[in-house]
Amino acid sequence: GFVYRNCTSEGWSDPYPRPDIACGYNVNDTTNEARRSYFMTLKTMYTIGYCTSLVTLTIALVVLVSFRKLHCTRNYIHMHLFTSFILRASSNFIKDAVLFSSEDTNYCGTYTAGCKLTMVFFQYCIMSNYSWLLVEGLYLHTLLVISFFSERKFFWQFIALGWGAPTVFVAAWATARQLHENVGGYWAFGFVVWVFFSHPSFCFFQINFILFVNILRILMRKLSSPEGQSSDFNQYKRLAKSTLLLIPLFGVHYIIFAFFPEDASSGTMEIQLFFELALGSFQGFVVAVLYCFLNGEVQLEVQRKWRQWHL
Repeated sequence: GFVYRNCTSEGWSDPYPRPDIACGYNVNDTTNEARRSYFMTLKTMYTIGYCTSLVTLTIALVVLVSFRKLHCTRNYIHMHLFTSFILRASSNFIKDAVLFSSEDTNYCGTYTAGCKLTMVFFQYCIMSNYSWLLVEGLYLHTLLVISFFSERKFFWQFIALGWGAPTVFVAAWATARQLHENVGGYWAFGFVVWVFFSHPSFCFFQINFILFVNILRILMRKLSSPEGQSSDFNQYKRLAKSTLLLIPLFGVHYIIFAFFPEDASSGTMEIQLFFELALGSFQGFVVAVLYCFLNGEVQLEVQRKWRQWHL
């Protein structure tokens, strides 16, 4: 719908019609109340999910940082991935606190700078999370494809990709939004959002999915070859296990929902929001469990330190 204001000799008139009328919202329609209840339940679920992820990821990060024997390129990448998930959870709480802290629907129209900075930080945290998921896939793919490579050199390239690429995309998005589509105080929607944010994120998922398929192909070939029966067999098994653990991180559901129209009147949006918010908020918790708490090396090191403390 549309909301209008008239320029009069006494200044701008009040907006009309009311936003609820312009958007076709009927206060007597029970469907709207049901949807509101659904969204409130969804908010409660993703708040619990992000809180759980934030706590477990912080513990996992402290564990990996504290034990020097766990310091290697693979775990360094895990640490950066944990940090990206922590930032994503924190940015979500900051966004909710800033954008929904007031009952005034025109809050961001009054305090535009704060809301815009919040959305820039929020979008950066989400995209950096996606890029570090891509780095995880690239690192595993590199281990399988390249026999000998400088992990230190590749690690700095991974850092540039994980934190640098989102900076470029988000800076371009914020600049384009300010210059060409500066509508609304919180910059949540619009064509510029799709070009500089949704499209690159979708490309990250596509690349990750292609890497995943190729990793499986390479592993199956190595495991079926004579070298798969050698002393490297256990290493390939661990790599296969790591690959299978990456399945929930590749964002397959994002690729699936990308082909559905964004129609608020259909039930597709509710299902998509459930996967992205409710289930997605627990993704950090799953990552912390798989890459730290269920990691055999981490368990052995923690048990060793525990025995030293009790001697």
